[in-house]
Amino acid sequence: METRASAALVDEVTDAMVSFHAELPEPLQQAMTSFIERYPNWDQYRLIQAALAGFLVQNGVESREITRLYVGNMFRRQSLLQGA
Repeated sequence: METRASAALVDEVTDAMVSFHAELPEPLQQAMTSFIERYPNWDQYRLIQAALAGFLVQNGVESREITRLYVGNMFRRQSLLQGA
């Protein structure tokens, strides 16, 4: 269940977007495509943002904005359990 607070936090953090290009190993790209097909409420942008923010948070980056972005991406719209 999406809350207004979490949606507002994601919107606030994503107001200033930066674009980048990255090459991915094929197995990683295939897994990402498979995940998105299984959970259509996720897209490649949301998945990459959640993964990168989650990695940074789990590895000691102490930033309120990064934590908000991670939590907001994980719990906005429908949860993974609703997509199963």
